[in-house]
Amino acid sequence: MTGFQIALTVAMTVLGVVVVVVLFAALKVIRRLGVSAPGVAPAADDPAFLAEKDRQEHSLASLRTAAEDATAAVDEARAAAAAARTEAAAAKAEASSARSEARRILDGARAEADSLLERAHRQAETDAEQARAAARRAGEREVNQLTAVAKEQSQDAERRQRRLDERERLLAEEAERLAERDRRISSTETDLLEREASFSRREAELAEGEERHREELERIAGLTADAARIEVVETIEGQAKREAALLVRDIENDARNTAEQRARHIVVDAIQRVASEQTAESVVSVLHLPSDEMKGRIIGREGRNIRAFESTTGVNLIIDDTPEAVLLSCFDPVRREIGRLTLEKLVLDGRIHPHRIEEVFEQAKHEVERLCHRAAEDALVEVGITDLHPELMTLLGRLRYRTSYGQNVLKHLVETAHIAGIMAAELRLDPALIKRCAFLHDIGKALTHEVEGSHALIGADVARKYGEHDEVVHAIEAHHNEVLPQTIEAVLTQASDACSGGRPGARRESLEAYVKRLERIEEIAGGKSGVEKVFAMQAGREIRVMVRPDDVDDIGAAVLARDVAKQIEEELTYPGQIRVTVVRESRVTEIAR
Repeated sequence: MTGFQIALTVAMTVLGVVVVVVLFAALKVIRRLGVSAPGVAPAADDPAFLAEKDRQEHSLASLRTAAEDATAAVDEARAAAAAARTEAAAAKAEASSARSEARRILDGARAEADSLLERAHRQAETDAEQARAAARRAGEREVNQLTAVAKEQSQDAERRQRRLDERERLLAEEAERLAERDRRISSTETDLLEREASFSRREAELAEGEERHREELERIAGLTADAARIEVVETIEGQAKREAALLVRDIENDARNTAEQRARHIVVDAIQRVASEQTAESVVSVLHLPSDEMKGRIIGREGRNIRAFESTTGVNLIIDDTPEAVLLSCFDPVRREIGRLTLEKLVLDGRIHPHRIEEVFEQAKHEVERLCHRAAEDALVEVGITDLHPELMTLLGRLRYRTSYGQNVLKHLVETAHIAGIMAAELRLDPALIKRCAFLHDIGKALTHEVEGSHALIGADVARKYGEHDEVVHAIEAHHNEVLPQTIEAVLTQASDACSGGRPGARRESLEAYVKRLERIEEIAGGKSGVEKVFAMQAGREIRVMVRPDDVDDIGAAVLARDVAKQIEEELTYPGQIRVTVVRESRVTEIAR
């Protein structure tokens, strides 16, 4: 039974149940009506009776309608069942035809399978015959290969056997040669033993002869062998030392003459090519006033203005009898310049009181910072350096107001850089690196009043902190020999610094310091043994040392000059260099009678 037939049967069953229920309900209603009729008839105008009658009539109409609907549904179900039976019959017919078609197709497939199976059997037999033939041929080939391999192995074994026989023969011959060599070695050893005994006897005889000869020499010379050896060694040692000293002196003289000539040429060329201005400054600045009555306004009521000025700027203000001028004193040149600008602006403005002093001081401070930065930029442009740390530029700008022996430090750095660059070009070195070393060698002077220590070491620490190259740092720390110079950049930095500071008119010093330096130079040279007179010449740039010729020879004169120069380097501080010249005069006197 198909799914459609099952659904149709279920629907007809449900409709039948519905019709039965409706009929049963209609019978109950009719029975109720019949039961209530035989009794007493209610009044025709009773509303309840009328309502009940209408309701029952309505219910009866509904039941009739439901019965009619159920009858129509039953008729439709019967029609649908008939149609379903028709469709089922058609389906059965189709199924019968399909089964017959399937039997026919199955019979054809079986016949085709039988034919395919027969062909497969025939193909398998053919393939098996071919495989047997191929296996037979492969077996024959393998047999042939194995036969060839066996033949080659037998031939190889024969060759190895022949080589073994030949090797055994060679070994036998080698054994015979070794036995013959052993016999010869034994005879040679016997001869060597005899010769060794003979040599031992001869050595003993020679030792006895040498001993007798030495005793005879000692008897004749009156000295022992050890004493004679010591005397000969001392004589040779003294002679060697003297010859070495003479050779060293000649080499040093040649090297010094050549080096001095070359260095003089380089230094003179560098100084001639550098044209720099020179100004002398001190720790006191002078400010000219428009009139003397301005001094009273600067002092203020009971001196309040001058006290406010000194406390704000940190600069001492000296007001004396000098007409139309006041003095500003401070060891910090930057602070002194800020104070000078502050006072100049106050004088021009005319309003001088403590609050105004503080305002003008801030303005002057910023103005000096701008001037310092501009001075550093100008110096860098003049030297040709571009990649410099901003903090180093700030320190360089502060050197604009710093002096050393009257020489402006920033101008000294520029001049030193130019001289170093010219020297580097003459020596075919890298001018950029050497100019950078020379330009930054005195950078520590900007911090010497803030940090303890030598300005060379301070400058090296600052340069190292802001990423300068190791060669630049070494040149800075070694330009005053706090650290021994190890590079050509450090040596040229020292030389250019000496040229800039030692040239005529570059620096000045007090008379007292100058006289003390000359006295100390003469004292150092005069304290050496054999010195007769000492003369400090050319403003202390050269020392002439007169020695007694009987006490000091030529070699001693060279040693004396070196010792004096070394002690001067260790004890004194001076710009440039000092030449030490030792003069030895030999005099021969005869009297004619």
